[in-house]
Amino acid sequence: MTGINKAACIGGGVIGGGWIARFLLAGIDVNVFDPHPEASRIVGEVLANAEKAYAMLTGAPLPPRGRLTFCTTLEEAVAGADWIQESVPERLDLKRGVLTEIDAVARPDALIGSSTSGLLPTDLQRDMKHPQRLFVAHPYNPVYLLPLVEIVGGEKTSAATIQAAMERLAPIGMKGVHIAKEIEAFVGDRLLEALWREALWLIHDDICTVETLDDVIRYSFGLRWAQMGLFQTYRIAGGEAGMRHFLAQFGPCLAWPWTKLTDVVDLDDALIEKIGRQSDEQAAGLSIRELERIRDENLVGILQALKGGHDGKGWGAGRLLKDFEQSLWAAGGRATTSFDPSKPLKLVETKVDPAWVDYNGHMTEHRYLQVFGDTSDALLRLIGVDLAYVETGRSYYTVETHIRHLGEAKLGQTIHSTCQILGVDEKRLHVFHTLYDTGAGEALATAEHMLLHVDSKAGKATPAPAVILDKVKAIAEAHANLVAPEGIGRHVGQKR
Repeated sequence: MTGINKAACIGGGVIGGGWIARFLLAGIDVNVFDPHPEASRIVGEVLANAEKAYAMLTGAPLPPRGRLTFCTTLEEAVAGADWIQESVPERLDLKRGVLTEIDAVARPDALIGSSTSGLLPTDLQRDMKHPQRLFVAHPYNPVYLLPLVEIVGGEKTSAATIQAAMERLAPIGMKGVHIAKEIEAFVGDRLLEALWREALWLIHDDICTVETLDDVIRYSFGLRWAQMGLFQTYRIAGGEAGMRHFLAQFGPCLAWPWTKLTDVVDLDDALIEKIGRQSDEQAAGLSIRELERIRDENLVGILQALKGGHDGKGWGAGRLLKDFEQSLWAAGGRATTSFDPSKPLKLVETKVDPAWVDYNGHMTEHRYLQVFGDTSDALLRLIGVDLAYVETGRSYYTVETHIRHLGEAKLGQTIHSTCQILGVDEKRLHVFHTLYDTGAGEALATAEHMLLHVDSKAGKATPAPAVILDKVKAIAEAHANLVAPEGIGRHVGQKR
């Protein structure tokens, strides 16, 4: 699969900045052109939020961050780029002019995507000399976390362009969906517009406040939509008889005059002021950046929950995250390839995610085991027990664990873990992990594990192959010179 080697982003606002962050964190160099005098600050703040979100989202090894370059001209920005993303304001004349200029100076084989949320690609590509490479790539905010991109071609867009765009999104953790026919606002915004229009009428008619309306969404069907969408949710609502029963039972109500979807509310000054005032009250003094961070933390928690769904196989956007992480692990990213024999291996560094915190405000118990498990996984990858090895039916299984809690890991705290190999033979691997507060250097917890090399097809422990043992024994020999960590062999309740 062909990936993106270099990207150019024309426009660095909310959406453009999100694209920039998505590309950079995927290890892609990005050129940016945006004449806004504060473009650098705006992009920098979006990128800072994205990095915080990714630190909470995954422990998989990200590639080294791409290089960010602000350019003084559009031509300089698109030079050498194989994916060019236009995210200028939503005006047909402006977008058409910018895209035509991009087309004139871009590399002949470069893909050109527009972030428009409603303009037709046929209209956008009208004046281009190479219209076959223009398509709509409509993302959702925040682009660095929400993975969906609607891919829409115009009358002159080639099938090869659509296929290439879809293929190049997967390596950066995004899911392209091809919209078969171009219509104004595509699919996602068509649905959102219907809800938005009805919501404006409910506020206009004083049925509820903006906060009440948001509560109705976020405490009910919004939770369902996050993991099953619309039709699958209603299939379940039909009970054992499924969708046909649901449509037969509730279909007739569609003819009732409940909604005002075809009536456009008059957004006069009074209604704008009412919505603005209620929105200010709802925000309770939180800034836009604070609200963005809260949004990102919540989205991370939802994505992680979905990643563990369906018996651990992942569900919906969580399955996509799981697949993306597997590709990161397979690529190796910044995984350790050498070690300093003078100290234990530093294998995992992360932050305490909001979803990891319990009612005491501390990292909950099973998350300590998760970090220690990630540490063992990192060690196994280092010695060659990677995804390809596991697919052969062999791996190391943890058969015994003892965790000690020595300190408190709190929300947002940067933590890291180390691994010291205590012993190894042809079947067994004895390790000792320590979790640290990175800032203070204080040990927060330790874990002693015994792992067995197992052949899952045979259903029993078997000797590890020499290629694995040679690597792990080299580390074990170096670690034999280290001081034995305090806590080895302790049992529950044992006094120091």
